[in-house]
Amino acid sequence: MTPPADDETGLGLLLSTQLWKRRLALWGGAVLVALAAILFARAADLAFSLFRKVLQRSPGWTLILTPATFAVVAWCTRHGLEATRGSGIPQVIAGLEMPPALRQKHLSLKVAVAKLVLTVIGMLGGASIGREGPTVHVGAGLMQAFGRWLGFSSEQQVQRFLLAGGAAGLAAAFNTPLAGVVFAIEELSGTYEHRFSGTLLTAVIVGGVVSLALLGNYTYFGTVHAQLSLSSAWLAVPLCGILCGLAGGLFSRLILVVTADSPPWLARLRQTHPVMLATVCGVLLAGLGLEFGDGAFGTGYEQARGLVQGQALVGHAFSVVKFIANLVSYAAAIPGGLFSPALAVGAGFGYNLSALLPHVPVPSLVLLGMCGYLAGVTQAPLTSAVIAMEMTDNQDMLLPILTTVLLARTASALICRQPLYKALAQRLLTHPPHQDGRP
Repeated sequence: MTPPADDETGLGLLLSTQLWKRRLALWGGAVLVALAAILFARAADLAFSLFRKVLQRSPGWTLILTPATFAVVAWCTRHGLEATRGSGIPQVIAGLEMPPALRQKHLSLKVAVAKLVLTVIGMLGGASIGREGPTVHVGAGLMQAFGRWLGFSSEQQVQRFLLAGGAAGLAAAFNTPLAGVVFAIEELSGTYEHRFSGTLLTAVIVGGVVSLALLGNYTYFGTVHAQLSLSSAWLAVPLCGILCGLAGGLFSRLILVVTADSPPWLARLRQTHPVMLATVCGVLLAGLGLEFGDGAFGTGYEQARGLVQGQALVGHAFSVVKFIANLVSYAAAIPGGLFSPALAVGAGFGYNLSALLPHVPVPSLVLLGMCGYLAGVTQAPLTSAVIAMEMTDNQDMLLPILTTVLLARTASALICRQPLYKALAQRLLTHPPHQDGRP
């Protein structure tokens, strides 16, 4: 059994030159990851703002711009950049188990840079994707390359750098250091050999602190003054937990279906004509946007923020439209994450439930819907709860949120038995993308 990582004790180890070299390398790498995450965020925001200008000037142009962008990105991923497809979190999870040669195909510095660039291009075309999962991928790749450059190339050392880089990426992407730590423990370090401890956790916090220092102590969705009385919570919590959890499980199940070997016709189309498939997905997304509004495009951040602040910018159809938009964008096999769009869909479902529970404050239901749906998609309840609380600067909803995410995790598992990211990671281990073109 591999000894625990970073559990060194005693004065000799405290003064160890090698130990401090590794610590400084991890902390320095976390700073680089945070800077890359900030650059990524700015580039993604700029790209989507350009898309919105095109949309506002002439909505019909999206029927050309969105499919063309999807086609270009899909073509790139078909020619040497297959490992950039999808969220990026499965690549990091799988990378911990891969032999070095195969790991390098998924987590090299080249892949990290390409992931960032292609995700930004996807947002330029209005893809319904997020940047948080890709930031985890970029952070892991960058941190691994930095560690190898400093001479940390053993298997255990590489795993440390991958874990710290991925988690620091999430912490910097959402400006939520605590969420990065919880994500590292719950989602990435699922085994004894990969567990986090002192130095690694500190590296994750460093990434979050650098983001806080450069961008300010802002909250992703602003401060949300939501509260839920016990008389309201007894019905609102189980409704949000069960219904949003089932919806999240359905989404995960559909993602696994559209990226699997069945139905056979879709699998053949994905493998033999990926650019055509991506183009069709782009046309479908553009059509959704033209029919139902610009909430179909992008991360859904503005719509979710409006809902959780009690200022609805969308109607009750938003949740279903965004659900389909996210599914279509992922089916195109282009780079892009699920976190932000999932929060937007969950916010929409919470808003829908307000029609059934008029006595419950709308922001409270929206917040429960966000964390419930995200927990349903990822089946990572603690990460979902901490992200929701940190992004809204709300501690008053702690118990309702925790109960909601636990119910959502259970409900999701009824439809999708294996957590989405782990299922996709397992596919990468058994069917690498350079062999069959699978995302």
